Amino acid sequence: MQRALVTLVLAAIAASSDNWPHWRGGADGSGVSRGLAAPLQWSKTENMRWRADLPEPGNSTPVVWGDSVFVTQPRKSAGERLLLCYDRVSGKLRWRTSVPYKEPEPTHETNPYASASPATDGQRVVVWFGSAGVHAYDMSGKPLWQRNLGRQQHTWGYGASPVIYGDRVFLNFGPGERSFLIALEKTSGRTLWQVDVPADKGTAFNRWSAEDMYGSWSTPIVARVGNREELIVAHPKRLVAYDPASGSVLWSSEGLGDLVYPSPLVYAENRGEPTIVAVSGFGGPALAVRAGGSGDVTATHRLWHLPKTRQLIGTGVIDGGHLYWADTNGVAQCVKLASGEIVWNERLPRSGEDSGVWSSPVFHHGNVFVMNRSGSTVIFRANPKQLDVVATNALGEPSNSTVVISDGDVFLRTHAALWCIGGKR
Repeated sequence: MQRALVTLVLAAIAASSDNWPHWRGGADGSGVSRGLAAPLQWSKTENMRWRADLPEPGNSTPVVWGDSVFVTQPRKSAGERLLLCYDRVSGKLRWRTSVPYKEPEPTHETNPYASASPATDGQRVVVWFGSAGVHAYDMSGKPLWQRNLGRQQHTWGYGASPVIYGDRVFLNFGPGERSFLIALEKTSGRTLWQVDVPADKGTAFNRWSAEDMYGSWSTPIVARVGNREELIVAHPKRLVAYDPASGSVLWSSEGLGDLVYPSPLVYAENRGEPTIVAVSGFGGPALAVRAGGSGDVTATHRLWHLPKTRQLIGTGVIDGGHLYWADTNGVAQCVKLASGEIVWNERLPRSGEDSGVWSSPVFHHGNVFVMNRSGSTVIFRANPKQLDVVATNALGEPSNSTVVISDGDVFLRTHAALWCIGGKR
């Protein structure tokens, strides 16, 4: 009887929870959290539900399904890539999986291994560990399948996360000489289609070679446009929409830079044709394209193009026809989506040793949550008139990870720990 009651309670939690199954939330990568309102203020003691130590620094973001929290984790010292599952209520470690990989793999010191976030559909969890392959597990940690996609090699490592959509797993494999977009069957891991991205070079800069200055770390998104779906990927130099079923190109637009960090964003106003916003990294260009076209739509569907932006790593959020993002110097901007006009440009409150932002903002109940590299989360209202700061919440632990908000709880991954912040229920 007790076991049956526990099963019913857990089923109710899973059914009612505002899940966060991918990096940036859903397969559309919107970074929008609905559901119960989360706290606006916290500290190491205020509104802190639990804190779980992590063995080494990592950049990936947790994902949440029901009463489980999943996060990828490197153990460079042991030559392992881990998937960890925590109990949402208590913060206790439920299980862990380990993938050994001791061969040298290049990356930047600020980008530890296992930097791609997990993805889950409530039946399986899929992770990409770079050269250590793609791995799928059931919700109890039992291995389901694994795929060795070959060596991933770039001076700065990798960062794109897998996306589960329908019966498929999509992955932007790269950057480096071997770069491709691939669709895997989510139940078996077999390849359904693959589109290779030709190798190229950027412009050498300081100690970085031309090969170093080229590539995409961007996670794909899936957008519904009319009666079709579009798998949208920001490649170096161009934005491309693919048919998720076949991998064929639906449309493309020129105008991105040689380096691409943020993921695309989709915005649909008044149920019209969605607008896709894409941004380069390293201060490169940004653009907006009306979806639903065919072939090269640079001249016909590109709405605006900014030849230069701030140094952006994180993806922005959209609310009410405006885009909000923050750069690596801790400066936030509000951009008018219709024209690309910069409405305001303000420095976020300084908090900690490094107030620069590598993470991606999250929109929740009218506010934008963004964590800086010192582990302080700045919350400001989505106000197109001015920067309107609500709170600054410091944890005192460095982080490059993105805020996750699920069912009124805030999950934060720092280099030292996984945190759960929650108000009164």
